[in-house]
Amino acid sequence: MTVSVPVQTASHFPSDAEIRRILAERIDEQRQSLGIVVGTFGPDGRHIVSHGNFGAYYARPVDADTGFEIGSITKVFTALALAEMAGRGEVGLDDPVAMYLPATVHMPRRNGREITLIDLATHTSALPRLPGNLAPDDVDNPYADYSVDQMYAFLSAYELPRDIGSQYEYSNLGMGLLGHALSRRAGLSYGALVRERILSPLNMRSTADTSAVYMKSRLANGHDAKLMPVLNWDLPTLAGAGALLSTPDDMVNFIEMLVGARSSPLEAALATTLSIRRPIGAEGDETGLGWVISGSGDGQIVWHNGGTGGYRAFLGFMPAKGVGVVALSNTATEIGVDDIGRHLLDGRNPLAEPPRERVAVTLDPATYDRYVGDYPLSPDFVLSITRHGNGLAVQATGQSRVEILPESETSFFCTAVNAQITFDVDSRGQAKGLTLHQNGVDQPAMRVDE
Repeated sequence: MTVSVPVQTASHFPSDAEIRRILAERIDEQRQSLGIVVGTFGPDGRHIVSHGNFGAYYARPVDADTGFEIGSITKVFTALALAEMAGRGEVGLDDPVAMYLPATVHMPRRNGREITLIDLATHTSALPRLPGNLAPDDVDNPYADYSVDQMYAFLSAYELPRDIGSQYEYSNLGMGLLGHALSRRAGLSYGALVRERILSPLNMRSTADTSAVYMKSRLANGHDAKLMPVLNWDLPTLAGAGALLSTPDDMVNFIEMLVGARSSPLEAALATTLSIRRPIGAEGDETGLGWVISGSGDGQIVWHNGGTGGYRAFLGFMPAKGVGVVALSNTATEIGVDDIGRHLLDGRNPLAEPPRERVAVTLDPATYDRYVGDYPLSPDFVLSITRHGNGLAVQATGQSRVEILPESETSFFCTAVNAQITFDVDSRGQAKGLTLHQNGVDQPAMRVDE
């Protein structure tokens, strides 16, 4: 493991050679991706650095024009479309979502308050991360068969667990619903709306909400954490949450607008997305419309990341310094590219250590039976522990089932993602709860029968 020492220059960023070394280390030594492209923009213009290939069985090098799924970075574009439409007077930020849905849809209310467009854009609507009736036929493409009628049915029956606006809870459902409502108001599909209002003015001609024919020849293969090819995702109903694909070159065009280096009719809309602040959590981060805002003053970073079944993405910029970074990977490892983006924006942010190699131990098969059950992390996001062959597997709501292996009698690790589970047991060895360890966060959950 080599230690990265940032070579900061007057351009703010390390040299292209240093960035390429970081990418080579991540891919060739740590085996955390097959292809990564980084785009930067700062005082000395735009730079795009790449390393690796299109896929495990496709040796074509990735470059500035390679297509990647950008996952939840799509939410930034959805929020920007909201601000743009609000600027035209087509919608109001405080408009109830119900105004833009059929009268047959009964949006949930609480204490006389209705969910508004701004509640969706700031993840404070009290809607869950995913709809409870998301039950994909193909867990490798989990949103593909989720219909508008299913979303309407879930919303009409859902009871909010807390007051609207009282708490931040990241919601793919909420942002997907926002994109759907805006599309209905504009009379356009989500892809057409974003293309007309955002992509065309910024000359982002290689960004779309589906792997269209013109991008297929440039689309890098997606891969799972074991570096094996996986399917691309389709999000027909919840497109506003994560449907977009883009290229590094297009995303640097977007960064130029974000830092004020490219004039566009979206400047007022961007200012709107950055001016709305609601607290996210204990770390001190805040949310604008769609953005996460970390820090303040010259050190403030505005960012969002994204992940699908086969890709990881990071987009961030520093408004005070006029610099921005995009990092795109064609592999869905947990270490991803967030740390690379943050490190390039501010060399004081360290690069992540690669996951340590974990060794499974052998347990009495009867031990596994004591852990089987459902463990809700939230009312609508449940970890289901089931038997899997001679061991255990975990399946989160709306996600594929993943094998977990024991490191000790109560500590397990996932085989497909960088996540661990520790079971809390009683005097009989029966699990009464668990803690999910992932992305530096510990999330406890009690077993439902407890």
